[in-house]
Amino acid sequence: MEVAMAVTVKQLLEKMEYQLLQGSLDTQVEDIAYDSRKVQPGMLFVAIAGTVVDGHKFIPSAVSQGASVIVVEKEVPVEKDDVTVIKVENGREALSKMSAAYFGYPAEKMISIGITGTKGKSTTTYMIRDILEKSGKTCGLVGTIGVVIRGREIPSEHTTPESYDLQKFFADMVEEGCEYMVMEVSSQGIKMDRVAGMTFDYGVFTNLSPDHIGPNEHRDFDEYLECKSRLFQMCKTGIVNADDEHWQEIVKNATCEIKTFGTGDADLTAAEIEHVRNNGDLSMKFRAGGLLEGEMVIGLPGRFNVYNGLCAACVGTLLGLPAENIRQALAQVEVRGRVESVPTGRNFSVLIDYAHNGVSTESVLKTLREYNPGRLVAIFGCGGNRSKLRRYEMGEAVGNLAELAVVTSDNSRNEDVMDIIEDIKVGLAKTKGEYVVIPDRQEAVNYAVENAREGDVILLLGKGHEEYQEINGVRYHFSDREAVDKALSRL
Repeated sequence: MEVAMAVTVKQLLEKMEYQLLQGSLDTQVEDIAYDSRKVQPGMLFVAIAGTVVDGHKFIPSAVSQGASVIVVEKEVPVEKDDVTVIKVENGREALSKMSAAYFGYPAEKMISIGITGTKGKSTTTYMIRDILEKSGKTCGLVGTIGVVIRGREIPSEHTTPESYDLQKFFADMVEEGCEYMVMEVSSQGIKMDRVAGMTFDYGVFTNLSPDHIGPNEHRDFDEYLECKSRLFQMCKTGIVNADDEHWQEIVKNATCEIKTFGTGDADLTAAEIEHVRNNGDLSMKFRAGGLLEGEMVIGLPGRFNVYNGLCAACVGTLLGLPAENIRQALAQVEVRGRVESVPTGRNFSVLIDYAHNGVSTESVLKTLREYNPGRLVAIFGCGGNRSKLRRYEMGEAVGNLAELAVVTSDNSRNEDVMDIIEDIKVGLAKTKGEYVVIPDRQEAVNYAVENAREGDVILLLGKGHEEYQEINGVRYHFSDREAVDKALSRL
């Protein structure tokens, strides 16, 4: 990927307010770093006063490694006179805007779609990408599952990556010929200014419920809502779920045109909603009205996927894409680890889902109960070095809603698997649910598949798209999908 080599400080700061403390705005910048360990000669280093670590204490290290420019939030002495020092109000916001300038504002060279909400972001991004690709368009994707550029998958640490990395991904997309970009915009990503200075062509809101509230995330629900709502001051057209009780608060300060989807009064509506079960495959069917008319099938189970599908269809329609392509893409959609169906070729169903806490586990199990399964069989464990409360809650949710729980391992990290299982059993003991304990996850899957009865729905919880098991600090390859395939091949 090519980047203009001769970028000056002045060019990087063209859309910002700043103060020149020393040096020259004509200083050349080779690249940008926000981690002092990655600084090389000629680079610009942004010192960010973070919640845990203050980046200003690494300035001497960045200077000794050859940084030609330092961007600071507070005046600190820089020993070398030939280093340019710029003061800004907010280092994170500056990093975002300078990164966009450094890479030549790549997001502006694509049609951009940003999606926020508590649930449904990953699924909806994949649905939109599938609709675009079904219509012959090229689309880059950024989200929880990773970054996808023309079939190439790149893992990412955050749902919304750090701004420099994000802009680099956008530049790669442009270089690879992507005309569109769809991304998950987390409330943390907005709060931490990872998308500062961007204007999305379309901003999307799926739904809102309490989540990510705690010491290192959002202080309360009001802040969580306010961060989500900022997306609608950063886009040209807003698309929101009119069935969500918070939607009017979300768009209260919007500066864009608003379109709605839902089952009531909205621009795109769903009526006559049905749960469909066909040879082990679970899907949804409804009649669309408004912006798009006629019968629609969503190739994923659950009423919430009707909303995700409506949302994606609304985006596709506003983009002017053919209705037939929208229908086809939604009927065939697959999202790794999000109520992902594994074809069994038999008279029972197997699904994989990322749910790894009490609320999401209860939600997905209630969704599957609506298909009237012969039995609901849940295979799950809980992560080590995490809250014990999560174990009790997952155990209780599964015990109440599944006929059989197969309790096993899931990223035990530095804890003993059997200790975690004992905690899960505390939750199960509050219910009348039956359970078996099989600590080896592959053996647990084998057991559930080998003992499956006609009409059963088997659900693997907790790992979703992950392809590893973390045990004592080491990550070993493990895929739930591969585990199911192995179990099926033994039948």
